[in-house]
Amino acid sequence: MIMKQIVLAYVLVTLVLVALLSVFSYGYGAGYVYLYWRDWQLQTNIWVLLILLMLISLVVQLIWAMLKRYLSREQRKQAAVFDFQHLHPYEQMAVIWLLDAAREQDAFIRQVFNQSGLLKAVIHSRLSLMQQDYPVALQMLNQSNAMAFELAELQRIEIYLAQQQPEKALTHLEFLNGHQLSPWLKDVKQAYEQRLTALWGEFALQYPWLYLRATQYGHLGLDSKQLWLEQILQHFEQATPEALQDLKQRYCNLSGQMFSQPYAIKVLWLKVLARLNDMGEQQEHLAVHLLSEQFHQDVFYLWFQQQLLKPAPDYLKIEDYLNQWEQQYPALPVLSFAKWHIFEATGRHDDAAQLLDLYPEHILMNYLRIKSALKDQPHLQQQLNLVFENNSHFMKIKI
Repeated sequence: MIMKQIVLAYVLVTLVLVALLSVFSYGYGAGYVYLYWRDWQLQTNIWVLLILLMLISLVVQLIWAMLKRYLSREQRKQAAVFDFQHLHPYEQMAVIWLLDAAREQDAFIRQVFNQSGLLKAVIHSRLSLMQQDYPVALQMLNQSNAMAFELAELQRIEIYLAQQQPEKALTHLEFLNGHQLSPWLKDVKQAYEQRLTALWGEFALQYPWLYLRATQYGHLGLDSKQLWLEQILQHFEQATPEALQDLKQRYCNLSGQMFSQPYAIKVLWLKVLARLNDMGEQQEHLAVHLLSEQFHQDVFYLWFQQQLLKPAPDYLKIEDYLNQWEQQYPALPVLSFAKWHIFEATGRHDDAAQLLDLYPEHILMNYLRIKSALKDQPHLQQQLNLVFENNSHFMKIKI
């Protein structure tokens, strides 16, 4: 920065001297200059002499500035520091940042940034926000420099979230999401976008159902998206009919890119679809996609339960899928467990009995073996079902 200032100053002075010399030389020519020293001589005109002197002066000035900076830096390396006030301002700010001591050094930070026309109001607002003085923080943002608009807006959203004013926070989030970043922030664009994404995540986690009203979406990070879906499932009973309709519409809008989402996100969406009415077709397609990509026992339970609870289950279709997955994922007891129910439902009792010889140590197959042994004792079967239903993987199978 200092080098740039020196060069610009020399350029300005050179232009002024050239202008003055042009005026005084008008009508008299460039003149003649003769220099002689020992065995050296120089014959030229005033223009060349002027340019030569300015270049020599500039080189000397730059060398002196670099030497001065180097000596100052070396001196500061060896100097013993006994007082915080003796540090350079940028060193003081660095210490505060490293120690996360903004609250304790509130007055010092305000004093440093009082000289900044660009950031003074934003920094003062930030300090007030840290002290939870939200009205003062908002008031300071109203006085901020227009060039710091994006920084002020990010902070304004954070204040609205702290004040539990989600409608205002959503309005400003959507505005910033479509706002073109100021040119001077281009070098920190990635950090700006990460901060905006983090605020979207905070909003979605605090107000999971209100997030569905956002006209723009797809801007949550993976962790925030997963936590948001978990919040939806956790508070599903609190949803209004309008919120459930918004949730259906959100899935439909995302359906084109759903299969490219991370596996964990798709599993959570499947659990959401399982709770929504009139989304059976979407649930089945997503479940089949997930099982063809990777076998997941919870996903299989949801798919199998959905198939068996239909008014008229398509047993042949179910069996085809089970055979396909047995080839893709061999030696999975849960698939044999499912096939046993299909064989029993379609009257193939001998085939079902053969399956009972498989996996002698598996709990699901043990359940089927006991159930088959008790088929003539309905009251004992009922007690067995009560034990099985207490298992965390119980499925409401209706055959």
